[in-house]
This record gives sequence, C-alpha cells and structure tokens, in this order.
Amino acid sequence: MAEATAAATANEAPAGKKGKGKLLMLILLVLVLAGGGAGAWWWTSHPAPKVAAVPAPQPPHYLALDPPFVVNFESEQVVRFLQITVQIMSRDASTIEFLKNNDPVVRDRLLLLFANQTYAVLATKEGKADLRAQALQTVRTVLGETGGHPEKLEAVYFTSFVMQ
Repeated sequence: MAEATAAATANEAPAGKKGKGKLLMLILLVLVLAGGGAGAWWWTSHPAPKVAAVPAPQPPHYLALDPPFVVNFESEQVVRFLQITVQIMSRDASTIEFLKNNDPVVRDRLLLLFANQTYAVLATKEGKADLRAQALQTVRTVLGETGGHPEKLEAVYFTSFVMQ
C-alpha cells in the first residue's frame, strides 16, 4: 500500500508541474498579445511625421560659349595670350535659353574678367579655380541685371585653358 501511495504521489507531482507550466505559458502568451495589441494601437494612433518628397534633380543643360575667349595680358614686360573655352551649366533649360539670348553681354563681361588676370596667378591651380569662381559670379551678375534667375546657374567650366 505504501508503494501505491508513493506511485500516486509521483504521478501527481509531474501533473501539477505540467499544469503550472501551461498556466505560465498561457499568461506569457496573453501578455505578449496584449503588448502587441497596445503597440499596434500606439503605432496607428501616432503616425510617423510626413516628410516632404524631394523632387529628383533635373538633368544638367550646358551652353558652350563659342568661339573660345582669347585675350592678351602683360607679364614682366612680355605680352602673353590666354585662350579659354567656357561651358555654362544649369539644370533649368529656360536659364540656358536666357543666356543664349544675352550672349553678347556675357561674352563682354567674361572678356574683361579674363583680360585683367596675371600670368603668375593663372599659372597655379588655385588661380585657375579662383578665376572659374569669378567667372561664375560674373555670369550670375549678368543674369540678375538682365532679368534672369542667377540662383539657377550652377557652374562655369573651363573645357580648354591655354596660356602662352
């Protein structure tokens, strides 16, 4: 009889542990589902801030200022020549057309700018970069004075640069 009681107690113990384990798993499942439901409610009631769509940049448009610019300037009592081929870039096609219509003014201002340079400065990389920045500002000034939009002009490029 003692053996039967011991066997019955042994059978009840695992069943009690199984019941507690199932209860614990059920409680955890309820908590996870409740947490997920609360998270879903919060996520849908607090939408992410709307970010304004940034338009894709337009492709660049180039305007070649032909023929190349040729100017002379003095350097240590020697007459030097400078030949520069210039291209202008904007992503706004109407700005390019506007510059085409004002080509004489643009060429005049750039000729004056290029003629006022010195050989020693232009012989350096920094001097060329500075001249390119000045050329960009000069063309933007022309745009502003003639009714265009200077901010739409992005760059001036020297596609050929020869000094003698």
